[in-house]
Amino acid sequence: MRRRLIMGERIMYVDSSTPLNCVFAVTIRGSFTLERLRNALNKMQQKHPLLRATIKEDAKGVPYFVSSNKLAEIPIRITERVYDNDWKVQSKIEWGKLFNEKSAPLARLVWLKDTDVSDLILVCPHCICDGTTFVTLMSEMLELLDKPEKELSSYLPFNSMEGLLSQSFKATKGQVLKAKFFSIVAKLFFLFKSTKNKKPTGQNYLLHWRLDASKTAVLTAECKAAGASVHAALCVILLNAFQAIRGNKANGKVICPVDVRKFVTEIKVDNMFAFAPIAELSVDDKIVGFWEKAKKVKDDLNAKIAAMKVHELLVMSEYFHGSVSKMVKYLLSTDGTHDVTFSNMGRLGIPEKYDSFEVEAIYSPTVGFPWRNPNTIVVSTFKGVMDFTFCSNDAFLPESEAAAIKNKALELLEQELMMNYA
Repeated sequence: MRRRLIMGERIMYVDSSTPLNCVFAVTIRGSFTLERLRNALNKMQQKHPLLRATIKEDAKGVPYFVSSNKLAEIPIRITERVYDNDWKVQSKIEWGKLFNEKSAPLARLVWLKDTDVSDLILVCPHCICDGTTFVTLMSEMLELLDKPEKELSSYLPFNSMEGLLSQSFKATKGQVLKAKFFSIVAKLFFLFKSTKNKKPTGQNYLLHWRLDASKTAVLTAECKAAGASVHAALCVILLNAFQAIRGNKANGKVICPVDVRKFVTEIKVDNMFAFAPIAELSVDDKIVGFWEKAKKVKDDLNAKIAAMKVHELLVMSEYFHGSVSKMVKYLLSTDGTHDVTFSNMGRLGIPEKYDSFEVEAIYSPTVGFPWRNPNTIVVSTFKGVMDFTFCSNDAFLPESEAAAIKNKALELLEQELMMNYA
């Protein structure tokens, strides 16, 4: 494989000197050997083409995925597990480390090791993985740890967007002309768009909290009874919390990534992929009542997803590579028009118990975005418990303010749940 990064991957690559890493951590109780862990990672590496590739730039600075049979194994860094929150400290360390070693793959693992309890922290650059990818990799690693004899089926890489989608989509001449026209418009837009602001130079931080199993169950039941969705209800809660704490600094908008696999059957659920189209949502203040607002947000999201022409978007976006460096500069320098990027991974399809160990906790993925507006909240559900991570930079959003937003969101959620019991 020698493939130019597609547009979504290219943006998440940023450049060769800027790390943009995703981190996914799990706590397991039970014993296993380094040999078993190494076996698991080796089999994963043999399955996924992107784990057997590095990123190399050509003479013009264009990055490519390049396969190599001489890559090292996925590295494992072992350190002592002292406190339950050590995974957060190590996650923040991993945000800032580049994948720039010539013979190293685009993944690494940190093993926080104690006698009976271990944290396994999987790290990948965002340009090769999304949330679904992370769940796949974690599932495979845990299964292979438990059953080292298991084999994984590999799949072939694609070498171009046209090659990936050739069976299901063929761009028309009109679509190509439209893409070329809008690529010119994009160049002009970013040419005159100010990038005088600098990206945050403060410290990235991570907030983590959970909604216990009883409250998670109540929220899920109330959403179902109201005809809303958990995702929509949480969007309303978060936007109201930002408004309450930030006042006129709040934008009243949340952007939500959508799993591209919903539309593109060529990308299997266990294939590594990084591109995710975005839906922007807001709360209609003309509507009275929390659940009515949540139902409207649900309807808006469903309508936007239904209107997505993802095949066309994937192919047409390839005509915008001439503007990608300006797009990246824009993201590094603009406050944006949204309050937060919010990703709901739903219930994780990862077993709780294995023959040789038990999964005590899975922490929602974290990411240290270099953007000027890096506000990101991710939620996932495991063992019936909702797990939240909130990542940002204190030069853009002070950590104390983010903590106030978190607390306000929990307060508003508590109010709605209690109100329905009154």
